[in-house]
Amino acid sequence: MTQVEEAAAFLKTRLPLLPKIAMVLGSGLGVFADALEEAMAVPYAEIPHWPQSTAVGHAGKLIVGRLGELNLICLSGRAHLYEGYSPQQAAFAVRVMGKLGVRSLVLTNAAGGINLAYGQGALVLISDHINLQGMNPLAGPNDDSLGPRFPDMSDAYCEQYRRAAKQVAAELHIPMAEGVYAALLGPNYETPAEIRYLRAIGADLVGMSTVPEVLAANHMGIKVLAVSCVTNMAAGILAQKISHEEVLETGVRVRDTLVRFLRAVLPRLEA
Repeated sequence: MTQVEEAAAFLKTRLPLLPKIAMVLGSGLGVFADALEEAMAVPYAEIPHWPQSTAVGHAGKLIVGRLGELNLICLSGRAHLYEGYSPQQAAFAVRVMGKLGVRSLVLTNAAGGINLAYGQGALVLISDHINLQGMNPLAGPNDDSLGPRFPDMSDAYCEQYRRAAKQVAAELHIPMAEGVYAALLGPNYETPAEIRYLRAIGADLVGMSTVPEVLAANHMGIKVLAVSCVTNMAAGILAQKISHEEVLETGVRVRDTLVRFLRAVLPRLEA
């Protein structure tokens, strides 16, 4: 039995239900889990082989509960490559979710805004990504039980889900653009020169997470919807330095809007 299978087998003995939809909550966004009814939490520390969240703003627990009529798994906190985790560890949670039967994955993250049309606190649908982390969780021997050796990534961020998300945003009068997310290793924020380079190659957002999870999900045939909260404008855009406190504060400011959007869009992703 692989480590992924061991973790999945453990959770099957602990969880009262096995939802088909899962969410990963990024920096400062764990408050969404508070909206779940009949919730049950399992700390990551209790799950075999599960990497621990060390980043500030990541609670480090798996929560199962109900959002209206919808059963949902929420992962409050993720493993980042900059914490010293391998790409396989960064993708571990997604692979376990896939083994539990999850077929739809919603990812949220805090991102730096590169596109000058975005303002701090904007919510942006990720339409595509550029992997500049120099790593890939699919590298190495392929586990055929998870997916094919060479998975297609032409619809990595499910177009059907993005259409549903844009419709929901319009109904709720929430401005929501689409953009390309560039993933870097971190943990430092980018230099102004790096941001100019990222803009030149077509990136609208920059962050340090999400892409390993998206690669693992697509490998397993799990559909993905991803939303970035622009918690800061990237280096060189504003005449101020970037701090993680600013990231968390902005997450708190927009969380009610994000929760309202997620509550409305999640039931439309079951198809």
